[in-house]
Amino acid sequence: MESIWSKTAQIREFPTLSEDLSVEVAVIGGGLCGILTAFRLQELGIRTVVLEASRIGCGQTKNTTAKITSQHNLIYDRLCRKFSIEKAQQYAYANQRAIEEYRRIIAQGIDCQFEERPACLYSTLADDVPLLQQELATVQKLGIVSDYLTESSLPFAIAGGIRFLHQAQFHPLLFLRAIAEPLTIYENTPVKSVEGHRILAERGTVTAEKIVFATHFPFLNTPGYYFARMHQERSYVLALENAGELDGMFLGIDGNGLSFRNSGKYLLLGGGGHRTGENRAGGKYDFLRTKAAELFPGSTEVAYWSAQDCVTLDGVPYIGQFSASTPDWFVATGFGKWGMTSSMVSALLLSDLITGVQNPWEEVYSPQRFTPAASLKPLLAEGGQAVKGISRELLAPPRAEFDALPSGHGGIVECGGEKMGVYKDEQGQVFVVSSRCPHLGCQLEWNPDEKSWDCPCHGSRFDFHGNLIDNPAQTNLEDAGDA
Repeated sequence: MESIWSKTAQIREFPTLSEDLSVEVAVIGGGLCGILTAFRLQELGIRTVVLEASRIGCGQTKNTTAKITSQHNLIYDRLCRKFSIEKAQQYAYANQRAIEEYRRIIAQGIDCQFEERPACLYSTLADDVPLLQQELATVQKLGIVSDYLTESSLPFAIAGGIRFLHQAQFHPLLFLRAIAEPLTIYENTPVKSVEGHRILAERGTVTAEKIVFATHFPFLNTPGYYFARMHQERSYVLALENAGELDGMFLGIDGNGLSFRNSGKYLLLGGGGHRTGENRAGGKYDFLRTKAAELFPGSTEVAYWSAQDCVTLDGVPYIGQFSASTPDWFVATGFGKWGMTSSMVSALLLSDLITGVQNPWEEVYSPQRFTPAASLKPLLAEGGQAVKGISRELLAPPRAEFDALPSGHGGIVECGGEKMGVYKDEQGQVFVVSSRCPHLGCQLEWNPDEKSWDCPCHGSRFDFHGNLIDNPAQTNLEDAGDA
């Protein structure tokens, strides 16, 4: 599974940290958010280094659908109701400003397939029309240039839609490659611990006046307690050839929630979203393939891949000071499915906070916020999900018999009186790992679409060998061997 971005962009390797350094700012995480933040700080003349555990852009950046937009599903009316119109205005302005900042940087000579396209919400259900109309009224009140749709270039009829004008799309890895080139980056440099101003890596220590955590999901449980304030979700994408040209980027708010955008000769079809760790039945790629055959007969699949997104309690990212007790630590996380604009918002906001510049968006994105109307119910739900996952590991019986497990499938089985995660490949070879997530002990679940072990509590993921794929876990699963 490799995205079209990975297939069409090669990024040079950067060195591994092998010495002790002292810098003004250290950014942990080399995805688009971390690289953009370092790029912005360097523009301001601040000596910054980036520490990446693997390769830059190798996480969620390479798996995005790469829409640069302030259209973030049905968010603005909800922000007005649960926060305030002033905070909704801050959120809208921040994301519109992010689009303009992309234009500014790219205009300096970056070839990354940047195109201005409208971003559209749509529904095929008449019952959703009032929701769309209310959202449009709010969006226009907030000053975003937009209009209403009764028809579209999609290959099916819509009941209604909203179009945000002057939005954009691009090739994220071509952009990342260009802005990373002048930066000081250390790859294959996993951070082991952070204490005060000292960052300990395998072969060196970085002492920094300010530290930015841009690791998708913060790997420190305390302070901050982000694991209790977010969950992760997965979504799936097909790249299709000979599927036709649309006149914008589209996202459905109805039950299927399909996403569409063109990229050169390809059309990206996305959907099948679910909470990480809740896909035991599988079939997400099959669902998209069925839709592709129905909507774009004669099209050809050229790539398929998936993405993972952190979702906060109230749907707004956490960008700002990491915690009240760590004034020189900063964080950017919880972007939902809108990582492109949120990464740029993070770069602009964090650079202002680090340099002592007043920023009008600081309040709405503050990681220290807690809005009962928007956050209390999700907070209780997240706590319940974690308790369920831990209880499942301790109390629930195994779900499968070892001998009954068919080839090509995985499941939680009993091995020697212990529950283990077992995968049997198509040749009958068996791979056995611990069923317990090393992060906080929740029972993992098998994801048949990706042949991975996924944590339903906080979203850590592992391949069938037990190798770590996604954080917040920091270690591989215990390997019980293979047969």
